[in-house]
Amino acid sequence: MGPGSIGTKVGTMDGTKASLRVRSRTLVARDVVALELEAVTGARLPDWTPGAHIELELPGGLVRPYSLCGDRHDAGRYRIGVRREPAGRGGSAYVHDRLDVGSEVAASAPRNRFPLIPAVRYRFVAGGIGITPLLPMIYQAQCTGVPWDLLYRGRARAGMPFLDELATYGDRVTVSAGDEHARPDVAAWIGAAGPDALGEHVYVCGPAPLIDAARAATAGRPAGLFHSERFVARAQESSGGPDTFEVVLARRGRTVTVGPGVSVLDAVRAAGAEVMSSCGQGVCGTCETVVLEGRPHHRDSVLEDDEREESGLMYPCVSRSHGRRLVLNL
Repeated sequence: MGPGSIGTKVGTMDGTKASLRVRSRTLVARDVVALELEAVTGARLPDWTPGAHIELELPGGLVRPYSLCGDRHDAGRYRIGVRREPAGRGGSAYVHDRLDVGSEVAASAPRNRFPLIPAVRYRFVAGGIGITPLLPMIYQAQCTGVPWDLLYRGRARAGMPFLDELATYGDRVTVSAGDEHARPDVAAWIGAAGPDALGEHVYVCGPAPLIDAARAATAGRPAGLFHSERFVARAQESSGGPDTFEVVLARRGRTVTVGPGVSVLDAVRAAGAEVMSSCGQGVCGTCETVVLEGRPHHRDSVLEDDEREESGLMYPCVSRSHGRRLVLNL
């Protein structure tokens, strides 16, 4: 979570949600629009850290997370970048077609599941709109004097947002546009594990093949040095646990049975638990839930493999249970 976000009352409606207004709207690449958002009240917005996102609440019950990609030291505005997804479920189309300057939209306080960890060096890899969470990370690294490099890949230069901002960083940025260059060798760019890579963290955001290539390139490195954020879900493993199990809603004192073909999310909602969700595929992390007892079978694409046992979290839209009983903080 972004420190100082949840529970901050300045500029919010109830401490967890904010009523925002579109302050400016700019087409920053083909099919990509950047929105600057400010509090309807004009008040200070909750703080956030690089890698954070907000969730826009759109008509029809849609909840869509978007990375914050502006200046985190500017407490008067947030910036997000949104690519129109023709095959999407309506969220990006609404942002592009209906959110004009002056439009109001409800949003969550900032949350961060992709935080920038202190390192001696960073290697950033972005694919397309995946550049958005990395922009504030790059700015942070630059300000603190930590060495960094960026490999930025897109299908075509015209569809790659924020190239003008990145140009100010000179040769630290390698741009690879699909209509100009062959697909880059990600492994060669990241480099081999060795003394020069000690303390180096790799951050990747983009399509699955790019993330998989970067992950493979870092396979020989110590755990905890690779960080990724995905647009689409990884292939899910079979449960490996019982088809039917019990979930205890600790704060409600209720127990529900989750059977085959029913998600934990649907089961707990049917029992009255209010859990926000968005993608339903274990990608966005909106339904994040604290596990008090039991061992979840993680099937999400949010947690890295080395985070799953220690996180104390699960994403009930896709994850299930290894045992007969889970106790959740619901």
